[in-house]
Parts: sequence; structure tokens; C-alpha cells
Amino acid sequence: MTTLEHPQATIWNDAFWTSRLSTRARTMTASAIREILKITQSPDVISFAGGLPAPELFPMDAVKSAFEAVMTRYGSAALQYSTTEGHPPLREWIAAQSGIPASNVQIMTGSQQGLDLLGKILISEGDVVLVESPTYLGALQSFQPYLPRYVEMPTDEQGIDVDALETLLASTPAKLLYAVPNFQNPTGRTLSLERRERLLDLTARHGVMVIEDDPYGQLRFTGEHLPSLYSLALERAGGDPEQVNVIYSSSFSKTLVPGLRDAWVQAASPIIQKLIQAKQGADLHTPTLNQMIVAELLDDTLPRQVEIVKKAYGERARHMLTQIELHFPRGAQYTRPEGGMFLWVTLPAGTDTVPLLAKAVARKVAYVPGSPFFALGGGENTLRLSYSNAQPDAIERGMKALGETFTEAVG
Repeated sequence: MTTLEHPQATIWNDAFWTSRLSTRARTMTASAIREILKITQSPDVISFAGGLPAPELFPMDAVKSAFEAVMTRYGSAALQYSTTEGHPPLREWIAAQSGIPASNVQIMTGSQQGLDLLGKILISEGDVVLVESPTYLGALQSFQPYLPRYVEMPTDEQGIDVDALETLLASTPAKLLYAVPNFQNPTGRTLSLERRERLLDLTARHGVMVIEDDPYGQLRFTGEHLPSLYSLALERAGGDPEQVNVIYSSSFSKTLVPGLRDAWVQAASPIIQKLIQAKQGADLHTPTLNQMIVAELLDDTLPRQVEIVKKAYGERARHMLTQIELHFPRGAQYTRPEGGMFLWVTLPAGTDTVPLLAKAVARKVAYVPGSPFFALGGGENTLRLSYSNAQPDAIERGMKALGETFTEAVG
């Protein structure tokens, strides 16, 4: 019997697998927040890291009743495949809030999917995307595989510095501007009304599309409500959604429950049509049952739930600010949000919050370092704190432990 020589076997190591990845996949990185959450799973760690809605506030009975009502009314249709565009009653309700046709609304499986698909249909390699400094980390993750060129817009306590934006647009061929105008993630800041108007003036003049990410807009617990960029642009266009350069994204995750993963995008028809095609390739459609449940909750449960959440988050934010004032070192600066789920801390220059996280976790408390929220680097002396899922006692113990950690670091 002749023994055949076998060719050298492929070595299936990390280098091999990496060599087989697409250029796009190689640009992907893990979420800093998700990685931090892994080290805070211990029940004795007080975590201000993840932007989690408070589960004790979820409308459990209403969701159970909605499920039963949906199954009674729709039967097996609630468990069947459905249209990509979304459950018609849900789309119609959303559209009515803005006075636009339902055909300008696309249901998404979480707003994160909306950002990913918008990146897919709008961003070509090298396109200039304007982002706030700092900006939402999840948006950077969604857009990065499409290889944009990020340009940062400076921000202050009133949000985007529109004077700086005007200078940027005069010299930068920007295609897209991404912003979180209301209670921004990560800073908690809100773009002022005057700046909203100027931002619309500037982007319209330069032909720049705007993605307005607004998951927190209903969660204002102090101050006056401000109109969305989309509503202002729609008014300027005489109510014609086809003449609006703003693409609006929002979600029911922060107002109802996050686990149903129901969100939406509203935009001009050419954008919606391409989103439909992109979503067909991603997941065909958002789960039918989930959409029907949300639709059952819109008229009665949603407005009550918004009030419950606003009250609780306002109390928790005020309590956290009080504890920060008591325990954080001199020189620490922090935002005072009027709504949403986050506040932003800036420690004295020279402090690095990444290595400090391990020291904080040793004291059984966690936060998110600020540097991942900067598209072009920087922000080493910053951090994000979430108060939404924190009880008063945890806030007191957590801020005391963080105060000790930061005081040791800054001296």
C-alpha cells in the first residue's frame, strides 16, 4: 500500500482568520461600554456605566395585558412574518405625531439598527461625517465599518458650537452631520433653540444631511420643551417631508421598555425606500408581535409611563449632583442635565479615567471613561455617569467611592 503525502495543513490561528476578514470587518471594535459591563456583573458592584432604563419602572401589567389583547385580536398573525416597513397602526401613530404620511416612517429593530442602516445607505468610504465632540459611541460603531472621515464639531454647555460649525462647513465638503440635540449621550447637554435654527440654516445652505438621534427627547424633567430639528425643518418646508434635510431617529426603549426593540426613522421618501431595501437584507422586518404590543400601549400607557420615568430620573439626577458636590475633588466639572439619563464629568487635566476605572471597581463602583466618545481621540480626563438605573443609597455610596478614587488621583 502506498502512503500518500498530505499537503501541509492550514494553520487555523488568529492570523489566518484575520486575513480572511473584510476590510470593513477589520475596522470594527468592541463597545467600550459593553466591555465594561462585563466586569460589573458582580451584584456588589454599583454600576453607573450602562445607560439602562430602570426595570422597576417598567409597566409590567400593561405589557402583559397588551400581549393578551394582541393575541386575542390578531391570533397567529401576531406570530407571522410581516412587511418590512412595519405594523401599519404603529407607523400611522408615529407619523401623526409629526403630521406626515406613514410612508415617511420606517420601523427599526432598535435605534441602533437605524443608525447602522443609515450608515450603510448614506456613507461611502472617505465621506466626511460631522460629529459632536464628544459624541454617542454607538453611532461611531455603527458608521465606522462604512469608512467615513470624521470631523469633530466643538461643543459647549449649549451643545454644538455653531460658529465653529459655520467655519467648518466653509472649508469642509461634509456629506452628513450626526447629532443628539436633546440630553445628549454622553454629556446630557441640550442644543439651544437659537443654535438649532442656525444649524438648520447652515446645513441647508451647504446641502448637508442631518441625522437627528432623539431617544431621550420625551424625558425632560426640568426646563422648557424644545422642538426637534426635524419639526423645525418640516415647518420651514411648509409641512412637506420630501423637502426636509433632517433624518429623525427615535425609540420606545427609553419611554416604554427596551427589550421589545422598537424604534423608527422618519425621513424623505428616497431615504425611506433605501432603508426598506437595506432592512430586507438585515432582518426582513422588526418582530411583528413586539410592534403590535407597542401599538397597544401608545394611547394610555405611554403618556403615563413618560411621566413616571421623568419624575424618577429627575430625582435621581438631582441626588447624584448633590453627592458629586459633596464628594468629588476641587477642579472637577460636571454637566447639569435637564432630562435624559446621563451627566458628564471632566477632571483636572492630566487625569486619565481609563486606568482609574480599575481602582474604582476595586471600590465596587463603575463608570464609563470618556475617551471612547471622541471620534478623533482625546478626552482622557472625562467620564460618563448614568443615574437612570440607580437607587438613592447606591448613588450615595457610589459617589463617595468615586470621590475617594478621583481625589487620590488628582491630589
